[in-house]
Amino acid sequence: MGVSSRPRREPSAHWWHGLPREELLSVRIRDLGLRIEGTPLEACVERLNHELEQAGLRFRPHVWLSTDWFTPDGVIGFAIPFFLADARLTRLERAQMYEVEGEGKEGCMKLLRHETGHAIDNAYRLRRRKAYREVFGSPSVAYRDWYAPRPASRDHVQHLDQWYAQSHPVEDFAETFAVWLSSSRKRWARDYADWPALRKLELVDEVMRDVATEAPVVKSRACPDPVSRVGMTLREYYERKKAHYSREAATAYDRLLRRVFREEEGRGRRRADTFLKRHRPELRERIAELSGQHRYVVDQVLRALIVRCRELDLFVDRSDTDAHGDAAILVTALTMRFLSGGRQEYQR
Repeated sequence: MGVSSRPRREPSAHWWHGLPREELLSVRIRDLGLRIEGTPLEACVERLNHELEQAGLRFRPHVWLSTDWFTPDGVIGFAIPFFLADARLTRLERAQMYEVEGEGKEGCMKLLRHETGHAIDNAYRLRRRKAYREVFGSPSVAYRDWYAPRPASRDHVQHLDQWYAQSHPVEDFAETFAVWLSSSRKRWARDYADWPALRKLELVDEVMRDVATEAPVVKSRACPDPVSRVGMTLREYYERKKAHYSREAATAYDRLLRRVFREEEGRGRRRADTFLKRHRPELRERIAELSGQHRYVVDQVLRALIVRCRELDLFVDRSDTDAHGDAAILVTALTMRFLSGGRQEYQR
């Protein structure tokens, strides 16, 4: 899908746009009739291809809609989550999960560049190169479900949240490629001057010049798990997704949650998950300042606690001021534990 000068078609209304939310959740994903063409996603993909052209690269990844962002091994393209292809589904994603990964032009572009890093790695089998392994590490290292980031490290570029470049050598390459693609050599050389990560950017620059005009060695343009074949309903999709995230809130936290909130509903009591959700932005800012941690880290803990409070059916039984202070102390402590030990680390 290259840069196009043709007038952009307005996306036509889907038959399910007028359904109430509960009825919409019963629709199978494959019956939504989604596509990239004619949506804002198409403009983002065209912008990506323009950036690749400006960088002097022949390579263009193919893209398709699925249930998540992912680049399969041995494939020279990547999947984009279906909920970004329609404004109603984007709103549903936010209502169900409290945030939308890849929402907005810049958020989407960050992930498109990252996934393109994986796709170009596949296309030219870059990870087989000795220099790649020497600079980024062995790509054969097993992926871990969790990793402990080092926020002060200068060994990795900073692109996606969660210091994602630190999670695995292959992710390190993709993140470095994304930074390389999104800025000029002069800018990234300035931004990362005196950082060990600069050597990684220089290697990506060398490798991209090497493969710039070459045809990909790998040819597969397969599209695993396309949205047109996903038979689960939107309700089933979100049940699975919420179950996945709820596991982040370890049951060891339940005792601490019950110190701040109550299990019995009573007069004047409000739901704890609703309270945390309403105060999430201010809690995120306050706790980030108290803990010195990245706001996204704090947000991950808050999201997990919101889910767990809903599952435990907890309530607030005091003033907002008192509950806000107790919640801030609790989330600060859990944020520090989330970063520093055991299974309270990042999920990739």
